[in-house]
Amino acid sequence: MALPKRRHSYSRTRKRRSHDALKAPGISLCADCGEPKEPHRLCASCGKYKGRTVFSLDAEVE
Repeated sequence: MALPKRRHSYSRTRKRRSHDALKAPGISLCADCGEPKEPHRLCASCGKYKGRTVFSLDAEVE
């Protein structure tokens, strides 16, 4: 198994890890109700996706 001959410097390690940071998710607004939602996801407040009702929030849960 190959082993490194010398230790990598701190700056070289940090340069490599500079792209590992977490990014905030993209937020868009629902076209119908205006609530913030993730793109390509069902709106949690009105239950619509691309202008059509996918999930009715008025249905009773048994």
